[in-house]
Amino acid sequence: MTLLSASLGVRRGAFSLSADLDVAAGEVVALLGPNGAGKSTALRALAGLLSLDTGVITVDGVAWDVPASDVFVPARSRSVGVVFQDYLLFPHLSALENVAFGLRTRGVAARDARVAAASWLDRFGLGSFAVRRPGRLSGGQAQRVALARALAPHPRLLLLDEPLAALDAATRQEVRASLRHHLASPERATVVVTHDPLDAMVLADRIVVLEAGQVTQTGTPVEITRFPRTDYIARLVGLNLYRGVGAGHVVTLPNGATVTCADSIDGPAFVAFAPSSVALHRTRPDGSPRNLWPATVTGLERHGDNVRVRLDGDVPMAADVTTAGAAALSLTLGAQVWAAVKATETQAYPGEPD
Repeated sequence: MTLLSASLGVRRGAFSLSADLDVAAGEVVALLGPNGAGKSTALRALAGLLSLDTGVITVDGVAWDVPASDVFVPARSRSVGVVFQDYLLFPHLSALENVAFGLRTRGVAARDARVAAASWLDRFGLGSFAVRRPGRLSGGQAQRVALARALAPHPRLLLLDEPLAALDAATRQEVRASLRHHLASPERATVVVTHDPLDAMVLADRIVVLEAGQVTQTGTPVEITRFPRTDYIARLVGLNLYRGVGAGHVVTLPNGATVTCADSIDGPAFVAFAPSSVALHRTRPDGSPRNLWPATVTGLERHGDNVRVRLDGDVPMAADVTTAGAAALSLTLGAQVWAAVKATETQAYPGEPD
């Protein structure tokens, strides 16, 4: 059952957001995109901190924002919980009072709010930290207090704005693993805003990619990683991506270069392959592999235990080689190489018609 149904139209100066977003009860959806894509604008509109210029937001069939009908429900009257990037805990209140605050704003009596808040802290393993103020909590503990405060009033819509960005690397890994468990609930819809693909992959059932105020791809984490449809997504998941026209097992790129694929495809197509699938040679290799292109080295950088080689040519790409391999090939900026990719290492799938 769709719980959140939104068509978001917001204009701010030269920037325009136009995005549709539907989230089912019990579903966690990640809004993934680069800085300036409109993710925070979307979150603020859903929270009621920003009004739409066009479109509609409904939750449980109840209209929250419909500019055409002059309907706008303010944030305080929406059944929404928000966890901001820096958590915004009240520094002068204890963890218990911070969680109780969310309930008291909904009209719950002080004593009942504290009892419920204590229960929520116990649920997050923070019962022994109830009297501590935020300044005496670790980053992971503060994040869980903020989440407990947002969940305590049982919101129908939960919004998280870069929920792990303020944590150090070690804490982030630990909290990421436990956060997914806390987000799953059939009583609400959850939207997570992030620019980190790993957060999106781990936390979400479905990912909506936002670029320059527009939705460019929607799918499960597996669909997004296997079938990227924009250069931004391809970079995130570490693939070389090309658009072209397929005819059988050959995809022809706009510049006339061709990629031979194991998959047969006809019409507009995407073709992708991993940098680790690229074999580099200083001289043209024997056997003439089906995918063989001359290229010029334009960049060399460390990439984990390997060296990522940036190549320019008819088929620009990234290739990963070992440090020993880079030395053996005497790779330097400007070096001329041959790049080979087996057809079985490519992935071809339908593109959009022009």
